[in-house]
Amino acid sequence: MHPAFSIVLAGLFSLSCIDGANAQNMRKLSIGPLKKNETLAYGLQTVSVRAGCFPPKLRGILAYIADRAGRRPLVTSGLRANSGRSQHRHCAAADIRVSGVSDKTIIAIAAQAPGIGGIGRYCNGIIHVDVGPKRHWTRC
Repeated sequence: MHPAFSIVLAGLFSLSCIDGANAQNMRKLSIGPLKKNETLAYGLQTVSVRAGCFPPKLRGILAYIADRAGRRPLVTSGLRANSGRSQHRHCAAADIRVSGVSDKTIIAIAAQAPGIGGIGRYCNGIIHVDVGPKRHWTRC
């Protein structure tokens, strides 16, 4: 491959990474009204994860998990408008991963979170938390 062509490709790749990072950061910042000193206690897996509508109660649960686990949860799924009876349909649920923390630990922490409703565990390491009725499940 011609060296000049390689340099141009590398530059374009770098620019696309910066644009992707900026889009992701902008998405993270557009989460709705926060209290004056409130910071976002979770991250989003991708820019397509819809979490801007999370109610304060759910954001509080995610903040509680972050505080107790010592790491920010990564939200893998938020609002899913066509989710049947799921709390995701009402933007009242989050599927999360917490890097370096076991599923059992996250479930135990979530069970103590003020306002917690449902807690679910999936075999792929994702934990579901919501503000609906209290219930627990495992789907493997």
